[in-house]
Amino acid sequence: MNKSEPVECCPRFDPERWDDKELRWDKKLFLQDRVVSCFHIPLNFGAVMKRCMAAIEAAGAQDAQRVILSDENSLWGAEVYVSLSKDIPGARTTTLSGTFLAKVFEGPYRNMRTWIEAMKAFVQGRGKELRKLYFFYTTCPKCAQKHGKNYVVILAQV
Repeated sequence: MNKSEPVECCPRFDPERWDDKELRWDKKLFLQDRVVSCFHIPLNFGAVMKRCMAAIEAAGAQDAQRVILSDENSLWGAEVYVSLSKDIPGARTTTLSGTFLAKVFEGPYRNMRTWIEAMKAFVQGRGKELRKLYFFYTTCPKCAQKHGKNYVVILAQV
């Protein structure tokens, strides 16, 4: 590696693995944290991710298919879930179970309202009832810029 090249912090995302997929999770394990937001704009997402990743690495609990979900449950904050390969004693962990429909979107975050409406139509088109939406921001802004793509997966719990 050339020393002037930045280290890649986010793995390259393969949309084919997620787009138009149905996932079934049975107690999928996640580290849970909270991000402070202002009108859904995260203010400390980077700091929360650093804290989560440090705890996961220290415990050797990295999930091979790293999934980072956001539950935008308030204008002022969001629950963040980072997938784990094993439990971390003393950490705030949770599990998610159920059936999820996944759809990949690409572009700037300002398109989020359009993507949410498209996701609702996708769920309805599958004859399912939407229970909850989760957002999987596949890369950090720096890696999205480096890769030239800003993918967001919306997961609909049905």
